[in-house]
Amino acid sequence: MNKNSPQYLKRIEAPYKAGGYTLRYERGHFQPGRCLLRDRQMVVVNKFYTTEAKISALCELAIEIEWEKDLLESGQQQLLTEISQTRLPL
Repeated sequence: MNKNSPQYLKRIEAPYKAGGYTLRYERGHFQPGRCLLRDRQMVVVNKFYTTEAKISALCELAIEIEWEKDLLESGQQQLLTEISQTRLPL
């Protein structure tokens, strides 16, 4: 699978959704990040980023998050392990 494709982006989004994070793609001048808003975990990415930049931002955030492994499927856990071993430049 091409690592810059919309299909790979969907694959990267899956652990966030399974882990209880809300993914939002918004416009504006900001750095992508995560926040806790009224007891809701949220990840915000600029919707005008290219697919490659969105994937890179989500990968960088995935490395920083401490995931609850029991909420994730084995394929998602394997994907997160691969991400943590190979960092993509933003």
